[in-house]
Amino acid sequence: MSCEDLVCARCAHPVAEGRCAQCRAYRDRMHQHGFGGLTPATVALLLIVLFFLTVALRHLAGL
Repeated sequence: MSCEDLVCARCAHPVAEGRCAQCRAYRDRMHQHGFGGLTPATVALLLIVLFFLTVALRHLAGL
């Protein structure tokens, strides 16, 4: 869901327009991303790469 789809109960305008303080606060909250702005797909890809690097290093070290 994005803020373009939401209608503010306070001012009855789309939240994406940010006409009132409530709209602006909710729009800002919806656009915040965790992990320093990385998307969940990017975080998953980084974890997979880290896993394979760990396996490769263990194999090279002979453990």
